Amino acid sequence: MRIAMVAMSGVRAQSAELNALGLTFPGVLERGRVIASMPTLSLLTLAGMCDRERHEISYHEIRDLRAVGAGEEPPPMDVDLVLIASQSAQIGDAYRVADTYRAAGVPVVMGGIHVSCRPEEALEHATSVVVGEGEPVWPTVLADAERGRLRERYDASEVGEFDLGDAPLPAYDLLDPSEYNRLLVQTSRGCPHRCEFCASSILLTKKYKTKPLERVIEEVRQITSMWGASGRPFIELADDNSFVDRGRARALLRAMIPERVKWFTEADISIADDPALLDLMREAGCRQVLVGLESPRAGGLAGLELKRDWKLRQLDRSEQAVRTIQAHGITVNGCFILGLDGDTPDVFDAVYDFIDRTFLFEAQLTVLTAFPGTPLHERLAREGRILKPGAWDRCTLFDVNIEPRGMTPDELQRGLLELAGRVYEPSFVESRRRRFFEHAAAHRRAMSANGIVA
Repeated sequence: MRIAMVAMSGVRAQSAELNALGLTFPGVLERGRVIASMPTLSLLTLAGMCDRERHEISYHEIRDLRAVGAGEEPPPMDVDLVLIASQSAQIGDAYRVADTYRAAGVPVVMGGIHVSCRPEEALEHATSVVVGEGEPVWPTVLADAERGRLRERYDASEVGEFDLGDAPLPAYDLLDPSEYNRLLVQTSRGCPHRCEFCASSILLTKKYKTKPLERVIEEVRQITSMWGASGRPFIELADDNSFVDRGRARALLRAMIPERVKWFTEADISIADDPALLDLMREAGCRQVLVGLESPRAGGLAGLELKRDWKLRQLDRSEQAVRTIQAHGITVNGCFILGLDGDTPDVFDAVYDFIDRTFLFEAQLTVLTAFPGTPLHERLAREGRILKPGAWDRCTLFDVNIEPRGMTPDELQRGLLELAGRVYEPSFVESRRRRFFEHAAAHRRAMSANGIVA
């Protein structure tokens, strides 16, 4: 059976002004470009579960989504089954690709977070949908496809939680590594926090779970061998919160040290409470960690984390946490959400001042986005505060599609643009990065003076 796996890549803001200013303010869309330059790990993982002697697998990225929507034929058509993965922002384009295949008589299976949250919508375009984690149901999907008896819906909750110990080696060999600036390794899935806005894998799995260390290292080595003589790879850990289990985290980091790879991950600011962990992260090759700071003000953070209001309780130590992490030579990419319910127009200056005081190496500026399936979407829909319901192409993190509580939508969009102009102004970026290196060097000198090897 010939199977085409199609990834819808690229995040394009709907705002013409944002796109026009993309080159002037590269940081606004920088995260979108990073996402676009990474493959889709979920597809590669399912490809790794296929019998390559019986299944001919091909992997395809569709980056120019609007060209496909305008009639360009998606690759390839001479296949027996198509599996499509997409984020909410590109789901309309994914549906158009699915429609093209189905019109040609090719069955289409769609999955992922958006499809799991809106399966009936997806079934208007797909032959079958996968709801929840893909791995538990993929063998059944394959068997049914081979018999020509695909069901409309495959629900992972009917099978049970997937054990990452059973995870296959992703089919990295389907990729041309020269096309990507980083490749992905997943070491864990889920997050103990329950943030109202979060559309990550917590929507697919009920608990935090980890992959066996030997499998993680096997995947790292596979990536390293692919890059070969072209240079050392850069890896992104495709985790929502990598270091929740501190004992397991230390074991993972020690196992990573001999591999000599550089990598990026996501974590919460509690890692700043453990200097020994930070030292181990740096030694193991961690170069940057993305931290969801969300807001520098209590009004924005109140009620954001739904279990214990954890985000609000970290506010008083967030500045010092950023400084501590960066002192250990690990750059922080601080993520901020503009337009939270406690935000008023003065939040833009507050974010700028926080970035300045902490000399954040990187800053990711986003607007509050009501992704389908999240508690935020459910609440704002009840309150009638979603401007264009179902306009998933505005779920880019940069386009305003909500009615903020403390400002107008236009004030929020304009505030993002103006703040981006200040935050990504070259001299300000250079100043922050200079201070980062000075701070990290001072920390190393202090450690050395105290007889500690940092």
